Amino acid sequence: MTDASTGFLPSPFGRRAAQSDDMPEHRYAQEALARNKREGLELAVKARIGALLATSVLLVYLNPQWNVIWYLFLSFCLILVGLLQRRVGRVGQSRAELGLLFLDLLIMTVGLLAPNPLFDREIPTALIYRFEAFQFFYVFLAVGILTYSWRTIVLFGFWTLTLWMLGAVCVSWFGIIDPRLSELAIMMFPDYPDLVFLMDPNIVNWDLRVQQVVVFFIVAIILAITVRRYQDLVLNSAEMVRERTNLARYFSPTMVEELSTKDEPLGQIRSHDAAILFVDIAGFTAYADGRPPEEVIDTLRAFHARMESEVFAHGGTLDKYLGDGLMATFGTPLPQNDDAARAMACVIAMADRMDTLNADRRIDGLEQIDARFGLHFGPVVLGDIGANRLEFAVLGDAVNVASRLEGLTRKLEVKGIISDEAVRAAGVHTGLRRAPDQVVRGVSDPLAVWVLD
Repeated sequence: MTDASTGFLPSPFGRRAAQSDDMPEHRYAQEALARNKREGLELAVKARIGALLATSVLLVYLNPQWNVIWYLFLSFCLILVGLLQRRVGRVGQSRAELGLLFLDLLIMTVGLLAPNPLFDREIPTALIYRFEAFQFFYVFLAVGILTYSWRTIVLFGFWTLTLWMLGAVCVSWFGIIDPRLSELAIMMFPDYPDLVFLMDPNIVNWDLRVQQVVVFFIVAIILAITVRRYQDLVLNSAEMVRERTNLARYFSPTMVEELSTKDEPLGQIRSHDAAILFVDIAGFTAYADGRPPEEVIDTLRAFHARMESEVFAHGGTLDKYLGDGLMATFGTPLPQNDDAARAMACVIAMADRMDTLNADRRIDGLEQIDARFGLHFGPVVLGDIGANRLEFAVLGDAVNVASRLEGLTRKLEVKGIISDEAVRAAGVHTGLRRAPDQVVRGVSDPLAVWVLD
């Protein structure tokens, strides 16, 4: 998507001729433009080849003479330039591509206005205008919108206007003239000077030439506006994909669908009850000590992948990774009636997944790893925090309690500790046993808990 400079009359090979100020900084937008550019180039080259082949057949049909070889040669040159454009084309600054675009238009202008060297007789050069050859520029303009930026489309129109008018000047000053034909036109229509003016093959007819290029330039401007709107649509689509991708990192697919339909779903500060789950690997520091970094990272990836999948499978939100552990929430950003029940089911499913993971590790001759869980249900505050770089945060005593319950698993030597508040909210305690009340730092009274052995 070669982009011309903001200057309206740039040299095609100037230092800033291809400067773009539309180049987005975000990699998603860059990738979208690059992908659109590649697809557009492929379509443009195919369309160019198809159009030129069709035009060549038409020329042979209209002029089945040997001199048509000149125009077939020009068509071959234009196909070759198109293939070169596909090779050098890229998003952003590309003076080579702009140079090839200028070469395109130059070949077209010279080929349409210069006398055919294979003609066996000389005819007035201005006679070429009677064949309305200028319309072929519209074909190239249509092909150009598949791959060029809106600024380059404007430049396309301006260069066409300039080259065609310069060509008309050259035809007027240096073209072949046959005075006899002018005399014949006067003899045929002595009482109609306007008709003589139109019929005289030696006359360039500046009014029509100006009309041609002005209309063409207007069409180029309109198409440039259309291309600009289309490129904005591509960028907006890329931004939507980026936003959905970011949401998918933290929320389940169902929650992503719901959040994507809401305006600023995470922007409002709110408070409600939610289930908070902390998970980590027991004794991971000792496990990692002395082991190859690759094995440590592979272990973490396998652990995180399984825990993350269970969070999403139970409609939870992955709040953050915490080294060898993670924090998940159920009921954020939008609460549901079964948040605690889904959190409880997630803990049981995670424990089962750990059994499966360790079975695989034993087969591979690797040491077993154990996960520890802490789950609490209570009021939390949700909202964006930070100044320039915002982060969606879940805050409150419930978060602190869940974290400290997970820490108590080492003292009680159990897989998980679930607060009585979470059990009562879930309405189920299957697979759990009641344990003595525990003193939790930051909580005034001992906390009733259940444990998962």
